[in-house]
Formats: sequence, structure tokens, C-alpha cells
Amino acid sequence: MTNEFVLEAITREFPESVISSSEPYGMLTIEVKKEDLKKIVHYLKDSSLEINFLTDICGIHYPEFPEKEIGVVYHLHNMMTNFRLRIKIFMSRENIEVDSLVDLYAGANWMERETYDFYGIKFKGHPDLRPILNMEDLGYHPMLKEYRLEDGTRTDKDDAMFGR
Repeated sequence: MTNEFVLEAITREFPESVISSSEPYGMLTIEVKKEDLKKIVHYLKDSSLEINFLTDICGIHYPEFPEKEIGVVYHLHNMMTNFRLRIKIFMSRENIEVDSLVDLYAGANWMERETYDFYGIKFKGHPDLRPILNMEDLGYHPMLKEYRLEDGTRTDKDDAMFGR
């Protein structure tokens, strides 16, 4: 199975859904419309492509791009052919919700809870969406790039030391 073959199969089945594609470090990476994500992943799992393992789900935050400020990245894997695929979706801060994949991949349960916990991304249809690593009463999502990296009371360090 090749990147070209999988990309062609996805674009043939969902011609309006793929926004962009690339191959960083040889891994097929596609950006798709948020509303089509679940249909695409269901197709990848149940078709002859047999993308049968969800390796990871993680969030990303790009505050400099308001229309694509929050993103979710899915890493999928066909264990038989060792084919890997990365799917990205983006959304604005006002619409920070995406369909849950727990009914397709049971392992998505913990990964979606972790992503919710750190980024505040809500997963529609998740059976138990609550913080998993942070305290319930924390009141914010610590991986969003809106908080200082250092304690404001310290005078020996500033954000410039951390690339900000």
C-alpha cells in the first residue's frame, strides 16, 4: 500500500472532504473537513484499506490563525502492511467540538479525554468526557498557548528564553 494509492482512494470516495495533503518524512498527512472526519475514518477502517489501529490523538493550538486556531491530529495504522496515516482537522475557537471515534476505536476513549483535558476540545458522543490527568476544578486547559511559561513572580527567567 502506497501513499498515492490511499490518497487516491480517499479522494475518490470523499472528493469534497480533503483540504490538503502532504508527505512529511514519508508519512501521508491529510487535512480534512471536520464534519467529514468520522465518515472518512469509518471508511478507512472498514474498507479494503484496513486501517485497523488508532495510534494517537492529540490537540494543537495555533493562536496566530483564528480560523484554524485549534486542531486535532489522528495517527492511524494498518498493522498488516505497516502503513501509517496522519489526519488533521482544524476549527475556530468558537466551534471547538468534533465527533468522537470511541465507537470505531475503543482506545480513543482515553486519548479523547486527554485531549479534552489539555486543550478543551469537546468530543461529541464520548461516553465519559471529563478530565483524566488534571484536577476537575482546574478551570483551564494548560496546553493552550495563552498562559505564561514561567511563574510571574520569578525575575531570573522570562518567556523569551522559551522561544516566545
